[in-house]
Amino acid sequence: MTYLTPFTFNNGVTLRNRYVMAPMTTYSANADDTVSDEEIAYYKERSYGVGAVVTACTYVIANGKGFPGQIAAHTDAYIPSLSKIASAIHEGGSKAILQIYHGGRQAVRELVPNGDVVSASDTVAADGGSARALTIDEIHDIIQAFGETTRRAIEAGFDGVEIHGANTYLLQQFFSGFTNQRNDVYGGSVEKRMRFPLEVVAEVNRVKARYADKQFIVGYRFSPEEPEEQGITMDETIQLVDRLADAGLDYLHISLGDFRANARRYSGEKENRIQILHRVIRGRVPFIGVGSIYSKQDAQQAIETGAELLALGRELLIEPHWVEKIAAGEEVITEMDMTRDNVIPGPLMDMMKLRQGWVPGVK
Repeated sequence: MTYLTPFTFNNGVTLRNRYVMAPMTTYSANADDTVSDEEIAYYKERSYGVGAVVTACTYVIANGKGFPGQIAAHTDAYIPSLSKIASAIHEGGSKAILQIYHGGRQAVRELVPNGDVVSASDTVAADGGSARALTIDEIHDIIQAFGETTRRAIEAGFDGVEIHGANTYLLQQFFSGFTNQRNDVYGGSVEKRMRFPLEVVAEVNRVKARYADKQFIVGYRFSPEEPEEQGITMDETIQLVDRLADAGLDYLHISLGDFRANARRYSGEKENRIQILHRVIRGRVPFIGVGSIYSKQDAQQAIETGAELLALGRELLIEPHWVEKIAAGEEVITEMDMTRDNVIPGPLMDMMKLRQGWVPGVK
């Protein structure tokens, strides 16, 4: 399999292979939002095979926290915690990439200051309550916070950051016509709705230029479509991806549950989402495909989509050393064996059990 050979980004950074560990929420930080020993062991265990590890998302500002047990990176006090994560990932030889985000209307009210949940517009929050529209000044503060968190990632020894613009969090809330009903410079047309994500990218790259060299990796993750009537369509995502491909990023990363999925809300042929977007990118930046890659056969089929890199998520929960075993020609299991220690933090395992069917074999 060619994806076991090294891959070099446009900025000159080389990964030992084309497999990446996808970001997955662990719910396992300490009570003060520093990284726990269980999380350190979890990342270290999975760092020996893949070319890079993308961490669970960390919030960039206090009102962006979206999960209990989430690692923080919104003040300099968390740099030592972040350093532990980067060091654990480096121990196995992988590049360490910190995923940075703001939960927006998905933030947990009890976990943000004054229960003040914010979004692109006045809308419904995840708990059924209300989320209020951010002011222009607050938008600028959040953009700056993405930059400051990038600086902390650099100081903590990470090899890069991934801007989380997917999974209905704040950046996606701004791009989506379903959640963005603004009538100012940050809302209305597709061009205006993509302004906030593009300004975040520009700020992260500005901070990178000041505090790191060109080999610091900056990626962007996005979700291609939304089901709501006013939600994101594939045609709109094509416009965003086309702009992102020229925005000075080092890679683009789609968020999908299954790499085989076809476009649904699209004016063109209802073909594979990754293949559509790979054509749009036209080799300007590497594209990471993802979604239900468990077996060697799955990986071979996913390669046919054209994505330059493949991300493994749930399969690395099941089989932490998947890449090493595939490289050695060994069999890999594709359903969780609950009798063995897979080095998974307790809160993450508990969440997996609650979400029956998310990870095959979990009971």
